[in-house]
Order: sequence, then structure tokens, then C-alpha cells
Amino acid sequence: MSLLAPLALIGAAIFGPLIIAMYLLKLRREERTVSSTFLWQRMVRDVEANAPWQRLRRNWLLLLQLLILALLVLALARPFVFAEGISGRNLVIILDRSASMGAVDDGVRRLDAAKARAIQLIDQLPDGGRATIIAAGGVMEVPASATTDQRELRAAINAIELSVSSTSDLAQPLTLASALVARTEQSEVAIISEGNVTIPPDLEVPALVSFFPIGTRQDNVAISAMVLQPGVGSQTLFVQATNYDPSTAVSRRIDVFLDGTLFNAYNVTLQPASERSIVVEVPPDVQLAEAHLSGEDALALDDRVWAVSRVGNVTNVRIVGPGNRFLTTALGLLPGVQATTVPTTTTSFEETAAQVPITILDRTVPATLPPGNLLFIAPPRSTEFFSVTGVLEFPAVQPIVGDEPLLRNVSLSDVSVLEAVRIVPGTWARVIVDSDGAPLLVAGERDGRRVVVLAFDLLKSDLPLQVAYPLLMANIINFLAPGTGVESGAVAPGEPITLQLDPAITQVRLTLPDGTVVTPPINNNLLTFADTDTLGVYALELLRDTEVVAEQRFAVNLFAPTESQVIPQQQIPVQQTGGIQNAIAPNTQSARQEFWRWLAAIALVVLLVEWLVYQRSGVQTVWARLRGSIGQKKPL
Repeated sequence: MSLLAPLALIGAAIFGPLIIAMYLLKLRREERTVSSTFLWQRMVRDVEANAPWQRLRRNWLLLLQLLILALLVLALARPFVFAEGISGRNLVIILDRSASMGAVDDGVRRLDAAKARAIQLIDQLPDGGRATIIAAGGVMEVPASATTDQRELRAAINAIELSVSSTSDLAQPLTLASALVARTEQSEVAIISEGNVTIPPDLEVPALVSFFPIGTRQDNVAISAMVLQPGVGSQTLFVQATNYDPSTAVSRRIDVFLDGTLFNAYNVTLQPASERSIVVEVPPDVQLAEAHLSGEDALALDDRVWAVSRVGNVTNVRIVGPGNRFLTTALGLLPGVQATTVPTTTTSFEETAAQVPITILDRTVPATLPPGNLLFIAPPRSTEFFSVTGVLEFPAVQPIVGDEPLLRNVSLSDVSVLEAVRIVPGTWARVIVDSDGAPLLVAGERDGRRVVVLAFDLLKSDLPLQVAYPLLMANIINFLAPGTGVESGAVAPGEPITLQLDPAITQVRLTLPDGTVVTPPINNNLLTFADTDTLGVYALELLRDTEVVAEQRFAVNLFAPTESQVIPQQQIPVQQTGGIQNAIAPNTQSARQEFWRWLAAIALVVLLVEWLVYQRSGVQTVWARLRGSIGQKKPL
């Protein structure tokens, strides 16, 4: 144990002797008339008390008062012990609430354990210390900012809910935390997570970063893919299960339901860190397939998935360009996609966005851009979405790090590019593939339109010869028209459902997985619904006045390997001021745990006892009267 204010102990040396001296000098005399002091020895002792510095007699009041003094002086000295936690006065807590925090360890959900840990850190704040709470995972939220009110901080922590709409990307939370701690001394950043997070490599936090790992289990089996593909006279159902435990083999059962009826059950044995696939033909009229994993593991969110049939649903894709066999071949492999090529001399586009939702501009940019969502390939000039500033020769392909939907199951490490257009995208775009001079692939949304820009010509690269090419094109089509392409369950959690509607559609009705019916607004024949955080099937009805003219369903599944990987990590790499590369684990913390409040509370209790002892005669009188009154009321 150590003391923050050891000089306060001087108070015991000053006030302790004063209390004892007062008892030594205190007179306790009663007036009595006697014939001689020799005849009453008690009076002799009383006279002797007038002489100072006599031997001190045992007195309970003196002992209690000395104990009160010792407790108060020790409380003023602020004793503390070293404990696991934080030591700064300005604390920023980044609490991970992503899907993997829904895993359960010993009956406790990881998010609940993280909340309890965050409240412990709040309790360790020194007097006057303040804290900011940042909820990471999905859309970043700041429920409490730079406040000293611990009740507000606890309420903000307890209100954080699990989000399955994104992975644990800490780029935004750490950037915000860096800005908050940069202008305040004695600052500290605490990350509470299971450790499977994405850290920006170029960000340096100007404060100590502490990492508090949550979780113990690593066993998890997930249904990592499910596809219902239309064929000739039937449909093909593809289900893949993955064992994310690196050390233990497991046996599980996959129950497959077609339109709500059990179709079959498959017993599978999965070796450590392996996967197993099931491919089966199903009737052509099946509209909805569902797969369940029996048994129990750490994370239940990825044990149930859905797939919606796309039979009869055709997505029209317009290709404007000089002709590209690689492009038409890749689109021809995608079920439910019908591609039409128009010449580059086309200047007007009569079809609406509802009729042709996707247009691919291959090495051309018309004077008037067509309606709907757009894919630019090697654009020769600038547009309202981006600027073209030159040409890159032999750019290095650098895919971003993290779980990006457009790069799902895609590896571009072996792709070589001869030449690319140097583009400068607007703020609407996010970089998917970078290079040493400019981005090679960007995607985003602006004014309700989804746009993807591929900066290089397919014919000037070996991408069409790679296995990644058809998968990349499928992911791009899924992004430009959610729910189409190679995966029927292409809408990721949190990804908005965006549809171009026919002008005749006056209303839409959307049934959520929990049965709730909502009516999203239609703006300029565009439907956008962003509240897709709930896993399951969304049923959309298109109405003309009161008549339902079309129906469509979307499946939202947790196909996120980084979230299904629930193995807790003991450290995470974070660049910190001073060159520290790894966030400190709890066993290396040196936080101060003060307990002066407990000492002050004990002193208050002892003070009450001292008062009762001093008033013991009065207390005895009151107690006797109380007992007498109770005895008089007893029946005979």
C-alpha cells in the first residue's frame, strides 16, 4: 500500500497528543460536604486529578476518538494499492460492440462482460477525472463525451447494444480518441474488446493505449456461405460450414429447410480450421431456403442463414463500350443477370433506372451519363464523380486491409497492371484497391446512386486470367444491385437496400424479419432502406395505389469470417507516442485503486458509536422507558 498525500499523517502527530492531554487535564469533580478529606479517599483521588500529567486511566471515549482521528488522517493521506486498470485523469473508452462480442463465455455474453469492465474503469477514475465513451462496431457512436458525471457514464455504457452491421474496424474510434487526448495531459485510451479488430497502421495515438481482452472460448462453427442458384429444371443449393476452432475437430448437424419445411439433415465432421460443403438439387419452385446448425458453440449469430431464390428475377445490365469479351463472359456466368451491349456512339438512354439498374461504361464516358448505378472501367475523362489527371504505369496493386464486401473471397496479390488512369475521387468514395500513385478501385454512393470506378483497362492487365476476376465482378454487381448476382443473400448487415422503382409505383411495404411492417419513403423513384441490422428475410411489396404489383425478398446473413473468428487476443498492435507497438495488456497495468472513501465511512460509523457511548446514561434511560411501555401493553 502507498499514500498519495503522506504529509497528511502529520495531523495524527499534532492532534493525537492534544486529545490525550485534554483527557489528562480534564477534571471530574462532584460537590460534597465532608468533615475531612481523610475520611473519603474518593475525594482525595479527585484532588489528585488537579495535578497534571497523572497516569491515564482506561477510557472508551478516548480510544474511540483516537480511532476516529487515525481513520480520518489515513483517509486524508489517500492510501492506494496498485491494480489492473487505468491511471489517467482523462480517459477515452473504446468499447467493441461488433457481432463477435455476442459470443458467450461461461454463460456471460462478451458485450456484457465488456460493459462491466468499462464500469470498473470508470470507478477507478480519480476525483475530477473525466471520461468519453465510444461505441465501436457498426456506425460509431459517442454516448458520453468528456464528462465527470459517473452516473451519466454508467448509463451510457449500459445502453450500448450489440451491432452486427459491421466488423470491428477501429480506424474511426482511434482517430477520434487521438484528437480527444492530444490536447489534454494525463490522458489514456482503453480498448475493451476480444481483440479481433482492424487497426489503421499509419495512425499514432498521442497517449498510452491500454487493451483489456474479453473472452476465453475459441470454439465456433459457422455457416459461412449459402447460395440458391437457378438452373435448368431445378435449383442448386450450396451450403458451406466452417470450423473456426484451430485445435479441435467437431461434429455438427446441418438442418436444411425449404419454404419452412424440413428438407434434409446432414451430419458433418469438421477438422480444425477447415470447411465442409453441401451441394444438393432442389425443386425449381422453392422460394426460400434456410439452414440451421444444431448444437452449441461460442457464437450463435452465425448458426442460422437464409437464401432467397432469384428464379424469374432478371437484372438488366447495359454495357457501353467498344466490346469486351472478358466482361460479357463474366456477366454471363452470373445467374439472373442479362447483359446488353450498346455502341459508344449512343448519346441518349431511354430506359429508366428501374428497367436497367446498372450501366457499365467500358473505356468511355458519354456526354450525358445514363440513369441508375454505374461501373466505370478505365474512364478516359473526368466526370461529376471523379477527376482524371493522368496515367499510371505499372502501378502496384495494394488492396485495403479489412473485411471489404467488394473483396470478399477475392485475392488480388498476384494481379499485374500495365497501365491505369490516375483518378481523384470525391468524398463520396472509399478506396478498395490502392496503388503507389492513385487508387485503382473505388466505390461509394452519391445522390442515391451507387458508383464503382475501376481505373485500369481489363485488356491491359492479367486480372481476367485470375480466379479472382469472376468473383470480383460478382461482388461489384451485388454492390450495384443488392440481392442479385452470384449470391442470393448478398445484402450484408447494415447495408442499405437501394432500388430504382418504376414511376407507377406509389407505395412500398417492407416486412422485417421480426414481422414488423414498415413503409419506407420513395424519393425520386428511389427506395433506400438502411435499417438492415437484423438478420433474416426482408419481404418487399411494391404497390400501385392499393394493388400489389410485385414482390421481392432479401436475405441478410452474417457471412463475416472476422466476426466468426472468436479467439480472444491478448494484445493488439497500436502505434503510440514513444514508439510502443502493442497496446498494454491488463497484467502490466499499474492503476491506482484508492479506498479513502471506505476509511471515511468507517470513521463516520465509529463517530456514531462514540456518541452512543458518551450518551450511554441517556440511552439506557430511554431504553428502560421503552421496555417499560412495551411491558405495560402486554395482555394479562
